[in-house]
Formats: sequence, structure tokens, C-alpha cells
Amino acid sequence: MDNVPPPAEELMLLDRELAQLDARRSQLLARRAWLLSVLYAPAAAVPPSRPGAGTAPRSAQNVLLALGGVLLAVAAVAFTLVSWGSLGIGGRAAVLATVTAGALAAPLVLLRRRLASTARAVASLGLLLTVLDAYAVHRVGVPGADAVGYAAVASAVLAALWAAYGAAARGLRVPLPAAVVAGQLPLPLWALASDAGALPVCWALLVTAGLDVAVAVAPRPGAGVRPVACAAACVTGGWAVLIAGWFSVVDGGAGPAAPLLAAAALAGYGAWRTAAGAESWSVAWAVVAGAVAVAAGGGLVREAVPVQWVVPGYLAAAVAVGAVAVRGGVPRGVRRGLAGASAAAQALAVAWALPQVAAALVGVRPGVPWAVVAVTVTVAGVLASLPSRPARCGALALAWASTAALPGALALPDAAASVARLVVTAGFLALAVRLSRPAAGQDGARDADGSLGDTALGGALLGALVAAAGARGSEAAEIAVLGALTVLLAGGAVAARGRHRTVAACAAVVAATGFTGAASAAAGLPVHLAGVALLAVPVATSAVGAALRRHLVAVPVELAGAAAGALAVALASARPATLALVLALAGVVAAATAVRPERRPAAGYTATALFVAATWVRLAASGVSSPEAYALPVAVPALAVGVLRRRHDPEASSWVAYGPGLGTALVPSLFAAWGDPGWPRPLLLGLVALAVTLLGARLRLQAPLLLGGAVLALVGLHELAPHVVQAVGALPRWLPPAMAGLLLLVVGATYEQRLRDARRLRDTLGRMG
Repeated sequence: MDNVPPPAEELMLLDRELAQLDARRSQLLARRAWLLSVLYAPAAAVPPSRPGAGTAPRSAQNVLLALGGVLLAVAAVAFTLVSWGSLGIGGRAAVLATVTAGALAAPLVLLRRRLASTARAVASLGLLLTVLDAYAVHRVGVPGADAVGYAAVASAVLAALWAAYGAAARGLRVPLPAAVVAGQLPLPLWALASDAGALPVCWALLVTAGLDVAVAVAPRPGAGVRPVACAAACVTGGWAVLIAGWFSVVDGGAGPAAPLLAAAALAGYGAWRTAAGAESWSVAWAVVAGAVAVAAGGGLVREAVPVQWVVPGYLAAAVAVGAVAVRGGVPRGVRRGLAGASAAAQALAVAWALPQVAAALVGVRPGVPWAVVAVTVTVAGVLASLPSRPARCGALALAWASTAALPGALALPDAAASVARLVVTAGFLALAVRLSRPAAGQDGARDADGSLGDTALGGALLGALVAAAGARGSEAAEIAVLGALTVLLAGGAVAARGRHRTVAACAAVVAATGFTGAASAAAGLPVHLAGVALLAVPVATSAVGAALRRHLVAVPVELAGAAAGALAVALASARPATLALVLALAGVVAAATAVRPERRPAAGYTATALFVAATWVRLAASGVSSPEAYALPVAVPALAVGVLRRRHDPEASSWVAYGPGLGTALVPSLFAAWGDPGWPRPLLLGLVALAVTLLGARLRLQAPLLLGGAVLALVGLHELAPHVVQAVGALPRWLPPAMAGLLLLVVGATYEQRLRDARRLRDTLGRMG
């Protein structure tokens, strides 16, 4: 834009600056006078109100001018609507001509006298009077004329008059923008008056928008004209695009496409003109141009193709717009906007296609239309041509969707479809393996292709899932597909590197689990025996882990095998005897794993828990309810482990070494003894507790001494309780309180001695192990 204003506007700016300087000079003079009065007459000095303390002179002037203009406008409207009929033809003409001419001529005189604000207010009144004149002419001169047609003519005349008036009086800011606003009405109103349909109105709006753009890009359109013209072009052009776009979607054909192409060209022209100075505006205009061009091209195609090919038609238009964007010589803002519009249209097409592919893959609907395949293939090709890594990942993902949809589009038989899915899975797995292994001398290739390799591996896993799901209808097909997937994924795990090897190995374990289950079902095994068969998977993974030793893939593979073992336990839970067998076999696998140094702690605990659970389940299945049968199989190994622990580490606490085993052996029997009316269990438990207590005292071990003593005391209390209750019941009621009081007196008298005894006991126990 030109930074040098026209002479009239520059003159107005200078007048404004001079007025401000005059106002400031008046303020300084008033202040000087007050200071002099304070110095020479201090007794009578009262500071006057300073100029500028209230309303600024310029603000007060604007308020007064605006108020005066409003009042005059109200008076003019009232005269036109109310008092017009009391005058004759000559009087009316004289009044209109005189008032309007005076209102339009006065601003010219005021401008010459440097009264710019007053001139603008009077000019605004004059513009309003011209509108009232047009209304009056219609009411009196041509009352029978069509209102819409007359409005079109009147708005055109007013726009021309206001433009000429604004060009003559360059110091006024209102006439030219007002002429632009009035210029929006003639063509659309003329099209409405002609009653020719919606498309002529659309063309009228487009022509108007084109004129607005021409005004906006003019070298010196006048003060305030350019933003008004841009806004008007957006409004009129937007309405035209909405109308044409609606008819393009509903009807299609060349009729709505032509105005859409014209709108696209107009927006493209605006984008090109603003590319050098305002890139953000250029991008916005280019986005509009690209979107409208896609709508126009799709509307042309949809008339000549079946319904299912409408979306590919719009996609073709979007690809064409993208091709224009990448051509040489296109400004950066225009290129970005067109590419964004094309990408949005392609994304909408993919969003239309992918749900249909997914519905066909999961069996919700049979077959895949070829139009869906065409959309995914086209967008995949576009993305593959781009140099960015995310675009290539997207191209690979859409390529998988295309290949996965091909069996449905070709309507292949089930066997052929299964083979095709296996081939797709093998292809993507091979690509993932290749990308995980950098070529010689290319150490950074793995990092460069890591996104791409993950996408290929994801496609392979999805392909395996789809292949397995597609083979569910036939036992033979299911066994064949799952077996092939197990071999493919295992081979990929051997050939791949890094995280791809780990993922492929775990997927191979999952496929092997499915294969074992499918083979068991095909063999007619019941569910609980299928659980026994599934134990082959953790056995195999444990062997693989032992072979790999400390390799990073060993732990994930063994965890996947453990998950298969958990599934085996769940399947065998319907039969307790079989469940006990499965738990015991799983314990054997865990114990074999615990032999390895790197797995010893976790696998050892797991094996112990499995063996205990197997024993308990077997006892429950045999109808055993005695708690000792459940506690002793746990307590004896725990005590043996404690003995070994103390032998290797004499400093280990007796609570850590023997506490779990003794607690497991004694506590369940203690609870059972308290509810047992017989005498054998309390007697045996008391003897065992006595032996444990004596052993703890002999070996100076805290855990056996305290646990055994506590259990022995509680057993004795249980046995003596009935007799104590009977004896207490026979005593006089005053005797228990008296004995309690005597006991308190004795304790109080020997308090310090009891404290010393307690400390001695604490020290003795602390010295024990």
C-alpha cells in the first residue's frame, strides 16, 4: 500500500495537528495565568478549573456534531414520512432540491475552512437525504414501479452519485465507503426482480464480488475503501459460493459448476495479488480458491458417474488442485493454501472410505466397492510422492488398507481370500524386517526409517489379525492360517532387529497359542483338557528363554508364554482335578525356569505359589477340610527355606527366616482349635507350640519363642476358659474387684522393679536372633 496520503487527506491531518497544538497552547496559557495570580495575590488565589480537566475540546466537538447530525436526520425522516403530503409537486421538488443540495454543498465549504469534522457530519446527513429523495421519488413519481427493481436502479444511481461526490471531496471519508456498500445491491436486486432463478442471483453476487475485488486492489481506492471492499467481497462471494455449492451437491452438472469455477478464479486472483505483502491473507484466499475448485470439479464429475463414484470424483478434483499447488512459480502463500484445501478434501475422502473397509474386514457388510479401493490407492499415491516421513507412513498405512480391501472387492472365495491376507501379512512383515536392519555403512538408516518400519510392522500385525478372523468359519482353515502365521511371525522375529524382533516374537507366541487352541478344538478335546494342551506354549517359551539367556527378547517372550499359561489355568478351572494338574505342571515349568540364575527369584516364588495352589485345589477336590492339610504343605517348605537362609546368612533375622513358615503352620490350627469342641487338636497344637517355644529358648531365636509362646498361651486359655468361667461364677461378686485392686496395689508398690524386669526382658529378646 502507498504510505503517502493524497493532498486533501494530508491537509486534513495537518489541520488536526495544528488544532491539537492550539488546544495545548491554550492550556499552558491558562496555567501560566493561574500561577501568576497565585504569586501576586495569594490570599484570593483559587485555582480555576484547568482546561482539559473535563471533556476534551475535540471529543466535545465530535459529540455535538454527532448529536446535531442525528437530530437533523430525524427531522428529515419525519418531514419525508409525515409532512410530505401537505406540499404540492413544486414545493416538494423545491424542498428536496434545496435541502439535499445544501447538505451536499456545505461540506465542500467547510473543508476549505478546515472544519473537517463538521464537514463529515453534514456530508453524512446529505447522503441520508439522497436516500430519502430516492424513496420520495418512488412514492410520488413512480408509485406503480416494482419495489425490488426500483431499489436496484436507485442503489446503482446512489452508488454512482456517492462515488462521484467522494472523488470530488477527497477530505470526506464517508461517501466512498458508502458507495461501495450501496454498490452491493444493484445486480443481486436486479437478478431477484427478473425472477430468473437462483443461479442468476449467484452470478450477480459473483460479479459484484469481482467488482469489490477490483476496487480493493486498486492503487489508491480512497480512505477507508479497501477494508470495506474486502469485507463486501467476502460477504457477496460467500453467498454466491453457498448457493452454487448447494446446487452442486444436490443437482451437479455444469450449471452450478460454472459460478463455482468463477468464484475459485476470483479467490485465486485475490490470493495471488496479496502473496507479496500479506502471506496470511494469501493463504486464506488460496484455501477458499482450492476448496471451491474441488466443489466445482466434483460437481462436474458427479453428473457423469454412478453414485458410488461421486467421492472419487471429488477426490480427483482435489488431486488436481494439489498438482497446481506444487507447480513451479506459484507463490508460497498460494501454494500453502491450495495444498491445505487439497489435503482437507483428500482427508474427507479417506474418512469416507476407511469405515467401509473396516466394516468389510470385521464382517459387518460383505464386499468392498471398487470406489473405496480407488480412494485409498489414490491418496496413498499422493502421500508417497511427498518427501516427508509422516506422509510416507500414511501412504504405507493406506496401501495396507487397499490391499486388505482387495479380496472383498474381487469377491474371492474364502480359501483364496485367506491366502491373499497371508501374502499381505508376509509382505508387510518382510518390509518391517528390512527396515529394522540397516544396510552396511548406513548406521543412521534404522533411525531414519524407524517410523516407517513401525508402520509396516503394524500393518503386518493387523493383517495377521484380519487373516485369523477371516478363517474362523472353518476348523481346517483356522488351523492352517494360525500355523502359517506362527511360522511367519517366528521367522520375522529371527530375522528382525531391535524392538521389531521383540514385537514379532510376542506375536508369534500369541499365534502359537491360537494354533494350539484351534488344534485342540479340532481334535475334539473338552475345554479343560484344552487347557492342559495350552501348557505346551509356556514350555516352549521357557525353552526359548533358556536358549536366549540374557537377550532382550527373552523376557517378553517368557511373559507372553506366562499369559498363555494363565489362559490354560482359566480353561481348566471348570474341573478341579484338571486344574490341580495344570497348576502343578505350570509349577514345574516355573521351577525349571528358576534354575537359571537370571530368573531365580521371580520364577522361584511363582513356582512355590503354583505348587501350593495345586495342592490346595487337589485337597479341595478330594473333600479335605482340615486346615493342617492346607497349611503344612506350605509351612514345611517355608521352614526348609528358612533353615537354608540362616545357614547361608547367620545374621538374618529369625522373623524373616522362620516367621512365615511358623505362622502358616500354627495360626490356621489355632483358629480351628478355638472352634473345635474336641480335645485332640488343642492337645496336639499345644504340644507343638511348647516344642517350638522350647526350641526358640534353646537356640535363642525370637520368632519361635514368641510365636510358640503366644500360641501355647492362647491354647491354654481356650482350655481353661470354661473352668475359669465356672469358678468365677461360684465366687462372691465382691471378690473379683477386690483381687483386681490388690493386684494393682502390688504392681504399684513394685513399679520400679517391674520396669527393670521389663527392660531386662526386652534386652534379652533383642539379643536373640
